[in-house]
Amino acid sequence: MRSSIPALGKQRRSRFLLLLFAVSGALLLLGMLLSLKYGQANISWRILIDALTYQGHEKEHLYIQTLRLPRTLTACMVGAQLSLAGLLTQLATRNPLASPHVFGINAGAALAVVFSLLLFDRLSAIGSVFIAFAGAACGALLVWALAGGAQGGGVIRFALAGITVHFLLASLTEGAIILNQYSTDSMMFWLVGSVNQAGWLEARLLLPFFAGGLLLTALLLPAFRLLLLQDEVAAGLGQRLILVKALCMLLVVLLAGSAVALCGPIGFVCLIVPHIARGLAGHELRVLVPLTALLGATLLVFADLLSRAIAFPFESPVGIVTAALGAPFFIYLARRKGGAAA
Repeated sequence: MRSSIPALGKQRRSRFLLLLFAVSGALLLLGMLLSLKYGQANISWRILIDALTYQGHEKEHLYIQTLRLPRTLTACMVGAQLSLAGLLTQLATRNPLASPHVFGINAGAALAVVFSLLLFDRLSAIGSVFIAFAGAACGALLVWALAGGAQGGGVIRFALAGITVHFLLASLTEGAIILNQYSTDSMMFWLVGSVNQAGWLEARLLLPFFAGGLLLTALLLPAFRLLLLQDEVAAGLGQRLILVKALCMLLVVLLAGSAVALCGPIGFVCLIVPHIARGLAGHELRVLVPLTALLGATLLVFADLLSRAIAFPFESPVGIVTAALGAPFFIYLARRKGGAAA
């Protein structure tokens, strides 16, 4: 009788997780359909279905196929990438307040891209991605060094170092834009974080980083389980913990850097979603990782949809919505986790 109780608990958890993934997938699908339907142009469901099945070549069909569809797909990929980057950052640092946004990665990537656009008249999309990688890596290394490096310094020290570096790099970025306002007017939407300019070029360019990031995360998942252990325990098992952390942070730079290069530093997605997924599914990585990616894609699709209604019929950056959601959430986490050790 007693042996059947754990089995019953596992069965209930499996059913709950199956329901959780089904509901999350349904919400993502609903968000994508609403994102394709609603906007400046009024599109009927019949026209939407015809456009998605390529059964017509009218103006409305081309509008959905060439503008709204790549924008929605880009929002899905960027949301999943930023959420996974946030989860991996928290794993590598054992810091619940850590994220690419707070950790200086997004700000470093943005600063590198802005300065490269000012220095070079023409910069290809793939060139901006690699420059964003370099800026993201520099921002992360700077925060890591200020927070005490491998020795760590607790949650508050990491948060203060990350916020300091973030505002420093963001101030340099904004200063460069102000001093070169005639050549940087088009950067303002990108700087806040926006997917409204995403087309098939951006979607195709982002796809290899998205697929590669997911594949590498899945392959490295057994190694990332070491990050859930204490350093002394992992070292006692003969594991190369420093190498695992380095690979984890390189993957963060890959995921966050490519997203920021194309859509700007969209804030707080990487902080909010991992905590929501962890609260729903627990700490088991084989469940937590796919759920985080799924919820991140769902959140950004709905945030992009909501951003269209802020100043309708004009477009608003999606970063406004994510910042409005994320800032109170960050304050709540800082008050709840502030005294904990990293």
